[in-house]
Amino acid sequence: MTGPERDPHATNDPTDQAAAGSPVDRPEDEPVAGQPRRSGLRNPEAAVRGLGAGTLGLEALVLLLAIQPVRVVGGDLSGAAIGVVVALAVAAIVLAGMMRRPWAWNVGTVLQGLLMLGGLLHWSLLGLGIIFALVWAYALHVRRVILG
Repeated sequence: MTGPERDPHATNDPTDQAAAGSPVDRPEDEPVAGQPRRSGLRNPEAAVRGLGAGTLGLEALVLLLAIQPVRVVGGDLSGAAIGVVVALAVAAIVLAGMMRRPWAWNVGTVLQGLLMLGGLLHWSLLGLGIIFALVWAYALHVRRVILG
């Protein structure tokens, strides 16, 4: 750095800056004692809600789009299994709109378990359930990291 952004008279020794009365530079991601760690987002709660709603919306879309290929390839997808898939997709859409509620994350976890239980009706529902349970677990991890 040889341009105007570098002060030729400045030193890199933090003890000299502290002795001169100027604040010591601290990394941005280091929390100040007594204050919660900031995520850097303007509205972290809204970002996390969007992540949960987007995950559930994607899950509903994949469930609805998977009905026909599973019927054709799997062959034995019964009417009950199709009804379960449609019911889970509708539940995911409704739940995506309710992510402001504190209980919605727990119900989303239950929804993933119900999808895996759908594997009793058809093996492909178990596969989708495992995939979306992993995606949901990652969303829960991101929520915990951002909101603390």
